[in-house]
Amino acid sequence: MKFVDEATIRTQAGNGGSGALSFRREKYVERGGPDGGDGGHGGSVYLVADESINTLADFRVARKFRAESGRGGAGRNMTGKSGEDLNVHVPRGTVIHDVDTGELIGDLTDDGQRIKVADGGQGNARFKSSVNRAPRKTTPGTQGEGRHLALELKLLADVGLVGMPNAGKSTLIRSMSAAKPKVADYPFTTLHPNLGVVSVGRLQSFVMADIPGLIEGAAEGAGLGIQFLKHLQRTKLLLHLVDIAPIDLDADPAIAFRAIEGELKKFSAELSGKTRWLVINKVDLLAEDDLEVAREMLLGEIDWDGPVFLVSAETGEGTDELGQAIMRELEEMDQVESGSVDL
Repeated sequence: MKFVDEATIRTQAGNGGSGALSFRREKYVERGGPDGGDGGHGGSVYLVADESINTLADFRVARKFRAESGRGGAGRNMTGKSGEDLNVHVPRGTVIHDVDTGELIGDLTDDGQRIKVADGGQGNARFKSSVNRAPRKTTPGTQGEGRHLALELKLLADVGLVGMPNAGKSTLIRSMSAAKPKVADYPFTTLHPNLGVVSVGRLQSFVMADIPGLIEGAAEGAGLGIQFLKHLQRTKLLLHLVDIAPIDLDADPAIAFRAIEGELKKFSAELSGKTRWLVINKVDLLAEDDLEVAREMLLGEIDWDGPVFLVSAETGEGTDELGQAIMRELEEMDQVESGSVDL
């Protein structure tokens, strides 16, 4: 199914049922009091996170969702049947906004998490009281709430891969996980993000997201840049892949690195401030001496002082060490976040 990460839908909760105007009429019972039942409540609309769904594509077809209305009341104090609530299943990671007000309604990150987006109407209230023993009026149920919603899917991943097209991100995620994204020797092979679970030991694993290759101008909306950059917002760690042996001999790895770094900074300070590691890929294509020269030249040109990893996504060289280092970093981040480690 084609990956879709944005959609708009309309939801309509059910109306409340109207009450019944009825009086008790039985033999030997004089002046029977009112026995009209209340109307049933209208059903509400909920969005439910479902880990079996990984795209919003279905919402490009089905855009309107309506819950059942409540039934009207009847005599003998019979309350009308309430309308059934409507559960609309969406992928985990879906963020919900009200289109008309811009209000953030919710962020569904856990499987089974449920949030009400449209409230059902109420059935009518009773009128009989101590001072009004025989009311002769009813009211219709209230209208159910209607909302115009914007859905946005942000991938839930621990690690995000960034880099220019053909940097080797898809090959790396294939090498380190069971994910099987398409790989080819031309730019923009990856047209939508891919997720892979990387296992590094017994009961130790993390989720890695292969974000399609970015280009200059991505932060201003070039290509699908903004949509792809949004998927990086939830990640804890970024791996910045650089092709150390590009096919195009005129391509400069340092220029490619700075272009991606610039897009991260232009998109948001939060994204550019995330922990980021440099991963130099395709080391198998250079002799050892040439690789060392190219590495030192690259680090000098980009003025990099963070962690550096040398890998070959194609052969798997260095990927085990990278995976172990990522796992240690994520565990340490979790400990700091939980307060079990002092900074």
